[in-house]
Amino acid sequence: MSLCATILVIDDEPQIRKFLRISLVSQGYTVLEAATGAEGLSMAALQQPDVLVLDLGLPDMDGQQVLREFREWSNVPVLVLSVRASEAQKVQALDSGANDYVTKPFGIQEFLARIRALLRQAPQGEARETAVQVGPLTVDLAYRRVLLEDVEVALTRKEYAVLAQLARHPGRVITQQQLLKDIWGPTHVENSHYLRIVIGHLRQKLADDPTHPRFIATEAGVGYRLLEA
Repeated sequence: MSLCATILVIDDEPQIRKFLRISLVSQGYTVLEAATGAEGLSMAALQQPDVLVLDLGLPDMDGQQVLREFREWSNVPVLVLSVRASEAQKVQALDSGANDYVTKPFGIQEFLARIRALLRQAPQGEARETAVQVGPLTVDLAYRRVLLEDVEVALTRKEYAVLAQLARHPGRVITQQQLLKDIWGPTHVENSHYLRIVIGHLRQKLADDPTHPRFIATEAGVGYRLLEA
């Protein structure tokens, strides 16, 4: 990967973004900036950067959530840059798909070396599928949109998160415990009623009859799967 690579920085602190922009541009990189998680996800989908630098303390959504949503449709390397220094935060970020983790304050030379290392392992040429089609249903993972017969369906965050997780693995059963852990967190793996409520709302909005499903099938006692077209 050459030095003309594009780096997307998602951080709500203008001074940090400015410092990183000056440092990265001086090394020949193109730099994109976003101050919120939603803006960053949209920019990532549109601009397709080579590396994403992500702060965890964002004003609109937690950076851990940004990371999980980004990983739904992209395998671009992610470097987390955060003041959160606890082992638990680092483990959570790495388990959610981060490639590296740097705590603030940080040395710029080490940061640049880590960027170079991530660029060496950046995916080449093969783009991940960002939209899943099941008959008249489209789940656009990049733009977080769900269309039914070309009409956008309004979903809550949890409803979208469950449907997106199923869409990432069409035809495969995702267990209740896995969905609860990924979307509600590891302390909620026994709260299956949360998931049943969300699945019920999804079926209502998608006009999906559970007795003769077109989209979401229940595997009794195990979990759910998105039917393949």
